[in-house]
Amino acid sequence: MRAVVQRVSRAEVRVGERLLGKIGRGLVVLLAVARGDSEKDADYLADRISGLRIFADERGRMNLSLRQIEGAMLVVSQFTLLADVQAGRRPSFSAAAIPEEARPLYERFLSIASEAGVKVERGEFGAMMALELVNDGPVTIVADSQGCKGHGEGRILHD
Repeated sequence: MRAVVQRVSRAEVRVGERLLGKIGRGLVVLLAVARGDSEKDADYLADRISGLRIFADERGRMNLSLRQIEGAMLVVSQFTLLADVQAGRRPSFSAAAIPEEARPLYERFLSIASEAGVKVERGEFGAMMALELVNDGPVTIVADSQGCKGHGEGRILHD
């Protein structure tokens, strides 16, 4: 699994004119499920992201987690995060799990984050969506689960 995590002051996601999810201060998580990912990957990444200490404390240091600030998480599935652009000009998405395998892991990620005490909003799996956000900082972090071979091996990578 791969996630792009953005600290935001607000965000919302729509399909056409229909509002699917909206948050104030919190995190937008763009989430991709790779072939071979498992429930363990979803659990790991949901737990890591829910506990990331990337919000400012009283001294202005990144020291507080989403739970500590009582923020929310907006999670949008985005298989294009796994694009391979090494050959040719058209990206290959062969590393992405097929929808029948990806959807349950996306749902599990949502469930684990919610069980961790985070208010979770969501996009619509597989839909064309419009995402609007205000990146706070800006702070953007790329996080890979243990199952993304060669892409961090469970390490959180900071930009």
